[in-house]
Amino acid sequence: MTLANSVPKTLLVTVTGRDRPGVSARLLSTLSVFPVILTDLEQVVIGGRLVLASLLEVDDRAAPGVSRERMFGEIRSAVEKTVVDLDMEVDFAEGGERVGSSGDGRLDVTILADPLRPSALGAIASCVARAGANIDRIEQLANYPVTAVSLAVSGADTERLRADLAMEAVTQSIDVAVQAAGLHRRSKHLVVMDVDSTLIQGEVIELLAEHAGCGDEVARVTEEAMRGELDFEDSLRRRVALLKGLDADVLDDVREKLVLTPGARTLVRTLKRLGYECAIVSGGFTQLTDTLVERLGINYSAANTLEIVDGKLTGGLTGPIIDRKGKAIALERFAAEAGVPLSQTVAIGDGANDLDMLQAAGLGVAFNAKPVVRAKADTSVSVPYLDTIVFLLGISREEVEAADRESAD
Repeated sequence: MTLANSVPKTLLVTVTGRDRPGVSARLLSTLSVFPVILTDLEQVVIGGRLVLASLLEVDDRAAPGVSRERMFGEIRSAVEKTVVDLDMEVDFAEGGERVGSSGDGRLDVTILADPLRPSALGAIASCVARAGANIDRIEQLANYPVTAVSLAVSGADTERLRADLAMEAVTQSIDVAVQAAGLHRRSKHLVVMDVDSTLIQGEVIELLAEHAGCGDEVARVTEEAMRGELDFEDSLRRRVALLKGLDADVLDDVREKLVLTPGARTLVRTLKRLGYECAIVSGGFTQLTDTLVERLGINYSAANTLEIVDGKLTGGLTGPIIDRKGKAIALERFAAEAGVPLSQTVAIGDGANDLDMLQAAGLGVAFNAKPVVRAKADTSVSVPYLDTIVFLLGISREEVEAADRESAD
């Protein structure tokens, strides 16, 4: 008997009920006796409830000439008996198709919020719908230190959706990142971080300025430079000049006062355990960043160097200046040394002097950044936890904790 055109080509089987070991194996075993192909499969467990959806298509090569109508009827009967034994429920729908299977316009949309409210997620979903795109899957990556949710989206124009979601994110007071889907998202092997106000809290030069009695003036110039109102190299030299005559021993005191941003250790530790390499690039000073390299096990670093003569700061610098352009050059150098293409790099920063680096990287993340930086970066993070960056890479909280357990063993 030939297949009738009026008979739906596919059968969607959705089973729901209390989750427990062996449920999925039992259901899939029931389906295994039929000559069908799994064209799509999703399983979700939430609040102890399992949802398993299987999209089935008759395999004409294994069962030529079989009646699709009869086959679907037999599948219904067999599955219904199984779910009764499992004390679960089942729903059948014929004629469904997998949405977004062509691979075109597939994106990963990551949402970070503390807390995540239904209204915010609903607003994001509406934004996706208005863009003519579809949400194929929703997965929770973490519930600590923030709630992180990943949406697999298909059929979207990347730039249009990114712009629309950026505006919605501001309205909802959440962070949203839009990236092309695929293996490359998990294969970014080099993460480069700014130091002051990113890897650590505060600005090192302001700590030095406190010892020199010029804290207010240095802080003012620093703020202007971070907003992009002053050329970074000129502002740096102006601030360093105010440190002239300062005893070099104060560097020891400043080292003791360096405070890592919450989540910094977790971020670096997790990335390194998962095979990433980490780098820091700073408009600050090697006399202090070298301490962070040793403390955290950083792979690559670049920073400016204070000139010291006879145990005192001269008010000058030695060597090449690491400014806005210098940071981007350092990123490229680190990537070359690590053997990683720029498309597989991540850059994280907060100030205007980080912009070239953020734009050169495969993914540029503005971390608690100035407005000019947030507007030009690929995505922004406004929560105060640096380790939330791992969620943008598709790394779940469960994987973070698993890496910690492996280290403890």
